[in-house]
Amino acid sequence: MRQTEENVSPMSNEGRNAYVIKHLTEAFLSLLAKKTIEDISISELVETAGVGRASFYRNYERKEDILKAYLNSLFREWIIEQEKQGSSKLSEQIRTMISHFEKHRSFYQLLNKRGLTYLLKDVIIDIYGPKPEYEMAQAYATAFVSYTLYGWIDVWFQRGMIETADEIAEMFQAQKL
Repeated sequence: MRQTEENVSPMSNEGRNAYVIKHLTEAFLSLLAKKTIEDISISELVETAGVGRASFYRNYERKEDILKAYLNSLFREWIIEQEKQGSSKLSEQIRTMISHFEKHRSFYQLLNKRGLTYLLKDVIIDIYGPKPEYEMAQAYATAFVSYTLYGWIDVWFQRGMIETADEIAEMFQAQKL
């Protein structure tokens, strides 16, 4: 078929892909609020999102990848905010991270409810964890801090996110890590 103004989408490929990702994410979060990740089929997901099955597989390999991409976008938002504040002090970064979790409380509570907080580990390790170029002592020190931070966040979620960002930051700072 010859492409004409009438049969070509006015949306660019990038725009169409952003549309697909947005709808898959919204549909997945909506379904996840009602059932476990194992009980959500790809067919149900794409039907709820109103997109084709090929659109899912063009963007993701597994359902968890939707959550990972969403987490990465939320953390990019946090990193931008962190850079604006310009504080390199770890306790201040932790305070703003907990504030970020509080801002998106319903999403993080859903992750916790469905036993998916382990997905946060990779994001936190990527930000605070060891890098290949680190010397031995720095690699072990950053691994200790990043895994400790992930553990604290996981416990905070399990406790119902009851402590404030300031309380968590103060407790972390008191540990002299």
